Amino acid sequence: MTTPTATPLSVPTVPTSSAIQGRFLWYDLMTPDPDAAQRFYTAVLGWGTQPFEMAGGGQPYVMWTASGTPMGGTMRLPDEMAAQGVPAHWLCYIGTEDVDATVSAATSLGATVLKEAFDIPEVGRIAVLADPFGSVFAVYRPGSPQVQPDEAAKSGEVGWHEFLTLDYNRAFDFYRALFGWELASDMDMGGGEIYRLYARNGRQLGGIFNRPKGLENVPPHLGIYVVVDDVHAAVERVKANGGVLANGPMEVPGGSWIANCIDPQGAGFSVMQNAKG
Repeated sequence: MTTPTATPLSVPTVPTSSAIQGRFLWYDLMTPDPDAAQRFYTAVLGWGTQPFEMAGGGQPYVMWTASGTPMGGTMRLPDEMAAQGVPAHWLCYIGTEDVDATVSAATSLGATVLKEAFDIPEVGRIAVLADPFGSVFAVYRPGSPQVQPDEAAKSGEVGWHEFLTLDYNRAFDFYRALFGWELASDMDMGGGEIYRLYARNGRQLGGIFNRPKGLENVPPHLGIYVVVDDVHAAVERVKANGGVLANGPMEVPGGSWIANCIDPQGAGFSVMQNAKG
Protein backbone atom coordinates (compact mmCIF):
# COMPACT_ATOMS: atom_id res chain seq x y z
CA MET A 1 0.00 0.00 0.00
CA THR A 2 1.24 3.48 -0.84
CA THR A 3 1.42 5.86 2.10
CA PRO A 4 -1.00 8.76 1.48
CA THR A 5 0.46 12.20 0.97
CA ALA A 6 0.45 14.48 3.99
CA THR A 7 -2.80 16.32 4.63
CA PRO A 8 -3.10 19.05 7.26
CA LEU A 9 -5.72 18.05 9.79
CA SER A 10 -7.80 20.59 11.64
CA VAL A 11 -9.31 19.46 14.93
CA PRO A 12 -12.98 20.51 15.18
CA THR A 13 -14.84 21.23 18.36
CA VAL A 14 -15.73 17.72 19.47
CA PRO A 15 -18.26 17.27 22.32
CA THR A 16 -16.06 15.15 24.58
CA SER A 17 -18.56 15.75 27.38
CA SER A 18 -20.96 13.61 25.35
CA ALA A 19 -21.72 10.18 26.78
CA ILE A 20 -20.90 8.50 23.46
CA GLN A 21 -18.59 10.71 21.36
CA GLY A 22 -15.31 8.88 20.79
CA ARG A 23 -16.21 5.89 22.99
CA PHE A 24 -15.92 2.29 21.85
CA LEU A 25 -19.49 1.08 22.22
CA TRP A 26 -19.83 -2.30 20.48
CA TYR A 27 -17.83 -5.15 18.92
CA ASP A 28 -19.00 -7.41 16.09
CA LEU A 29 -17.41 -10.65 14.95
CA MET A 30 -17.97 -11.41 11.27
CA THR A 31 -17.21 -15.09 10.79
CA PRO A 32 -17.97 -17.95 8.38
CA ASP A 33 -19.18 -20.15 11.26
CA PRO A 34 -21.02 -18.22 14.00
CA ASP A 35 -22.01 -21.41 15.86
CA ALA A 36 -18.39 -22.57 16.15
CA ALA A 37 -17.34 -19.04 17.14
CA GLN A 38 -19.89 -19.03 19.95
CA ARG A 39 -18.55 -22.31 21.29
CA PHE A 40 -14.98 -20.97 21.16
CA TYR A 41 -15.46 -17.59 22.81
CA THR A 42 -17.81 -18.81 25.52
CA ALA A 43 -15.24 -21.46 26.47
CA VAL A 44 -12.20 -19.17 26.23
CA LEU A 45 -13.53 -15.86 27.59
CA GLY A 46 -16.57 -16.93 29.59
CA TRP A 47 -18.93 -14.84 27.48
CA GLY A 48 -22.63 -15.53 27.36
CA THR A 49 -24.78 -15.37 24.23
CA GLN A 50 -28.18 -13.88 23.62
CA PRO A 51 -30.13 -14.12 20.33
CA PHE A 52 -31.28 -10.80 18.90
CA GLU A 53 -34.16 -10.55 16.45
CA MET A 54 -33.59 -7.84 13.86
CA ALA A 55 -36.72 -5.90 12.91
CA GLY A 56 -37.68 -7.03 9.43
CA GLY A 57 -35.65 -10.24 9.61
CA GLY A 58 -32.25 -10.57 7.99
CA GLN A 59 -29.30 -12.71 8.96
CA PRO A 60 -29.39 -14.36 12.39
CA TYR A 61 -27.54 -12.25 14.94
CA VAL A 62 -26.36 -13.32 18.38
CA MET A 63 -25.15 -10.90 21.04
CA TRP A 64 -22.13 -11.46 23.26
CA THR A 65 -22.63 -10.74 26.94
CA ALA A 66 -20.03 -10.13 29.64
CA SER A 67 -21.37 -10.62 33.17
CA GLY A 68 -24.84 -10.61 31.65
CA THR A 69 -24.44 -7.26 29.84
CA PRO A 70 -24.52 -7.15 26.02
CA MET A 71 -21.26 -5.77 24.58
CA GLY A 72 -21.10 -7.08 21.02
CA GLY A 73 -22.39 -9.67 18.64
CA THR A 74 -21.65 -12.14 15.89
CA MET A 75 -23.12 -12.98 12.51
CA ARG A 76 -22.15 -14.92 9.41
CA LEU A 77 -19.63 -13.20 7.15
CA PRO A 78 -21.70 -12.03 4.15
CA ASP A 79 -21.18 -14.05 0.96
CA GLU A 80 -20.10 -10.98 -1.02
CA MET A 81 -17.37 -10.22 1.51
CA ALA A 82 -16.21 -13.83 1.57
CA ALA A 83 -16.11 -13.83 -2.25
CA GLN A 84 -13.82 -10.80 -2.11
CA GLY A 85 -11.44 -12.67 0.17
CA VAL A 86 -12.37 -10.78 3.34
CA PRO A 87 -11.40 -13.01 6.29
CA ALA A 88 -13.16 -13.46 9.61
CA HIS A 89 -12.62 -10.29 11.64
CA TRP A 90 -13.69 -8.12 14.55
CA LEU A 91 -15.28 -4.72 13.88
CA CYS A 92 -15.21 -1.95 16.52
CA TYR A 93 -18.03 0.60 16.72
CA ILE A 94 -17.05 4.10 17.85
CA GLY A 95 -19.72 6.44 19.17
CA THR A 96 -20.60 9.71 17.51
CA GLU A 97 -23.37 12.25 18.01
CA ASP A 98 -23.85 12.59 14.22
CA VAL A 99 -22.99 9.63 11.98
CA ASP A 100 -23.44 11.52 8.72
CA ALA A 101 -21.31 14.47 9.80
CA THR A 102 -18.58 12.10 11.00
CA VAL A 103 -18.64 10.23 7.68
CA SER A 104 -18.36 13.52 5.80
CA ALA A 105 -15.45 14.65 7.97
CA ALA A 106 -13.72 11.28 7.64
CA THR A 107 -13.91 11.23 3.86
CA SER A 108 -12.58 14.79 3.70
CA LEU A 109 -9.56 13.49 5.63
CA GLY A 110 -8.95 10.57 3.28
CA ALA A 111 -11.19 7.80 4.63
CA THR A 112 -13.13 5.41 2.39
CA VAL A 113 -16.78 4.59 2.97
CA LEU A 114 -17.28 0.82 2.95
CA LYS A 115 -20.95 0.90 3.93
CA GLU A 116 -23.00 4.06 3.69
CA ALA A 117 -24.84 5.25 6.77
CA PHE A 118 -27.98 3.24 7.49
CA ASP A 119 -30.51 2.80 10.28
CA ILE A 120 -31.40 -0.36 12.19
CA PRO A 121 -34.72 0.06 14.00
CA GLU A 122 -34.31 0.18 17.79
CA VAL A 123 -30.53 -0.15 17.39
CA GLY A 124 -29.29 3.10 15.86
CA ARG A 125 -27.49 4.60 12.88
CA ILE A 126 -24.24 3.05 11.61
CA ALA A 127 -21.64 3.51 8.87
CA VAL A 128 -18.50 1.49 8.14
CA LEU A 129 -15.27 3.19 7.07
CA ALA A 130 -11.64 2.49 6.32
CA ASP A 131 -9.18 5.11 7.56
CA PRO A 132 -6.56 6.56 5.16
CA PHE A 133 -4.23 3.63 5.89
CA GLY A 134 -6.79 0.84 5.63
CA SER A 135 -7.92 0.12 9.20
CA VAL A 136 -11.66 -0.61 9.23
CA PHE A 137 -14.00 0.75 11.89
CA ALA A 138 -17.66 1.65 12.31
CA VAL A 139 -19.25 4.85 13.58
CA TYR A 140 -22.40 4.46 15.60
CA ARG A 141 -25.13 6.54 17.19
CA PRO A 142 -27.27 4.30 19.42
CA GLY A 143 -31.03 4.54 19.08
CA SER A 144 -31.35 4.73 22.85
CA PRO A 145 -29.65 7.48 24.89
CA GLN A 146 -28.92 4.88 27.58
CA VAL A 147 -25.33 3.56 27.41
CA GLN A 148 -23.19 1.73 29.92
CA PRO A 149 -21.13 3.87 32.34
CA ASP A 150 -17.71 4.84 31.00
CA GLU A 151 -15.62 2.83 33.42
CA ALA A 152 -12.43 0.77 33.34
CA ALA A 153 -13.01 -2.59 31.66
CA LYS A 154 -13.68 -5.59 33.89
CA SER A 155 -12.93 -9.25 33.19
CA GLY A 156 -14.59 -10.32 29.95
CA GLU A 157 -14.81 -6.77 28.58
CA VAL A 158 -12.66 -5.17 25.90
CA GLY A 159 -10.00 -3.13 27.68
CA TRP A 160 -7.64 -2.01 24.89
CA HIS A 161 -7.98 -1.00 21.23
CA GLU A 162 -4.81 -1.19 19.15
CA PHE A 163 -4.16 0.19 15.68
CA LEU A 164 -1.43 -1.39 13.56
CA THR A 165 -0.93 1.24 10.87
CA LEU A 166 1.54 2.74 8.38
CA ASP A 167 1.98 6.19 9.94
CA TYR A 168 1.07 6.33 13.64
CA ASN A 169 1.36 10.11 13.84
CA ARG A 170 -1.01 10.86 10.97
CA ALA A 171 -3.34 8.02 11.92
CA PHE A 172 -3.66 9.50 15.40
CA ASP A 173 -4.33 12.96 13.92
CA PHE A 174 -7.12 11.46 11.82
CA TYR A 175 -8.92 9.96 14.82
CA ARG A 176 -8.27 12.99 17.00
CA ALA A 177 -9.96 15.15 14.37
CA LEU A 178 -13.01 12.87 14.28
CA PHE A 179 -13.43 11.99 17.93
CA GLY A 180 -11.36 14.38 20.04
CA TRP A 181 -9.02 11.66 21.33
CA GLU A 182 -6.04 12.86 23.34
CA LEU A 183 -2.38 11.95 23.09
CA ALA A 184 -1.61 10.23 26.39
CA SER A 185 2.07 9.42 25.85
CA ASP A 186 4.62 8.02 23.40
CA MET A 187 6.74 5.00 24.30
CA ASP A 188 9.99 4.22 22.48
CA MET A 189 9.95 0.51 21.63
CA GLY A 190 13.58 0.62 20.48
CA GLY A 191 15.16 1.54 17.20
CA GLY A 192 13.12 4.72 17.06
CA GLU A 193 9.83 2.81 16.83
CA ILE A 194 7.08 4.58 18.78
CA TYR A 195 4.00 3.16 20.46
CA ARG A 196 1.49 5.99 20.97
CA LEU A 197 -1.08 5.74 23.73
CA TYR A 198 -4.34 7.63 23.17
CA ALA A 199 -7.08 8.57 25.59
CA ARG A 200 -10.57 10.01 25.95
CA ASN A 201 -11.23 12.45 28.80
CA GLY A 202 -8.01 11.32 30.44
CA ARG A 203 -8.74 7.56 30.34
CA GLN A 204 -6.52 5.51 28.05
CA LEU A 205 -8.31 3.64 25.28
CA GLY A 206 -5.46 1.96 23.43
CA GLY A 207 -2.37 2.37 21.31
CA ILE A 208 -1.24 3.11 17.75
CA PHE A 209 2.02 1.91 16.20
CA ASN A 210 3.60 1.41 12.80
CA ARG A 211 3.63 -2.04 11.23
CA PRO A 212 6.94 -3.70 12.15
CA LYS A 213 9.31 -5.04 9.52
CA GLY A 214 8.58 -8.64 8.70
CA LEU A 215 4.81 -8.18 8.99
CA GLU A 216 4.27 -6.68 5.55
CA ASN A 217 1.64 -9.35 4.84
CA VAL A 218 -0.46 -8.12 7.79
CA PRO A 219 -2.79 -5.32 6.68
CA PRO A 220 -3.39 -2.26 8.87
CA HIS A 221 -6.19 -3.00 11.30
CA LEU A 222 -7.82 -2.21 14.63
CA GLY A 223 -7.50 -5.04 17.14
CA ILE A 224 -9.21 -5.74 20.45
CA TYR A 225 -7.80 -6.90 23.81
CA VAL A 226 -10.21 -8.66 26.17
CA VAL A 227 -9.49 -8.47 29.91
CA VAL A 228 -8.94 -11.86 31.58
CA ASP A 229 -8.04 -12.82 35.13
CA ASP A 230 -5.07 -14.99 34.10
CA VAL A 231 -3.50 -14.56 30.67
CA HIS A 232 -1.61 -17.87 30.82
CA ALA A 233 -4.78 -19.80 31.65
CA ALA A 234 -6.63 -17.97 28.85
CA VAL A 235 -3.93 -18.96 26.36
CA GLU A 236 -4.28 -22.60 27.38
CA ARG A 237 -8.04 -22.35 26.78
CA VAL A 238 -7.40 -20.80 23.35
CA LYS A 239 -5.20 -23.73 22.34
CA ALA A 240 -7.48 -26.36 23.90
CA ASN A 241 -10.42 -25.04 21.87
CA GLY A 242 -8.75 -24.93 18.47
CA GLY A 243 -7.32 -21.41 18.48
CA VAL A 244 -3.73 -20.39 17.79
CA LEU A 245 -1.30 -18.42 19.94
CA ALA A 246 0.37 -15.89 17.62
CA ASN A 247 2.51 -14.04 20.17
CA GLY A 248 3.14 -14.09 23.91
CA PRO A 249 2.24 -14.28 26.65
CA MET A 250 4.47 -11.32 27.42
CA GLU A 251 4.70 -8.62 30.05
CA VAL A 252 4.39 -5.06 28.79
CA PRO A 253 5.45 -1.78 30.39
CA GLY A 254 3.30 -1.09 33.42
CA GLY A 255 3.07 -4.72 34.48
CA SER A 256 0.17 -6.00 32.37
CA TRP A 257 0.43 -9.29 30.49
CA ILE A 258 -0.84 -9.78 26.93
CA ALA A 259 -1.13 -12.51 24.31
CA ASN A 260 -2.15 -12.22 20.66
CA CYS A 261 -4.34 -15.06 19.38
CA ILE A 262 -6.28 -16.28 16.35
CA ASP A 263 -9.63 -18.02 16.68
CA PRO A 264 -10.41 -21.25 14.76
CA GLN A 265 -12.11 -19.29 11.94
CA GLY A 266 -9.11 -16.98 11.47
CA ALA A 267 -10.17 -13.83 13.35
CA GLY A 268 -7.42 -12.20 15.37
CA PHE A 269 -7.98 -11.05 18.95
CA SER A 270 -5.88 -10.54 22.06
CA VAL A 271 -6.21 -11.11 25.78
CA MET A 272 -4.78 -8.96 28.55
CA GLN A 273 -4.26 -9.40 32.27
CA ASN A 274 -4.14 -6.09 34.05
CA ALA A 275 -1.20 -5.26 36.29
CA LYS A 276 -1.72 -6.15 39.90
CA GLY A 277 -2.80 -3.12 41.88
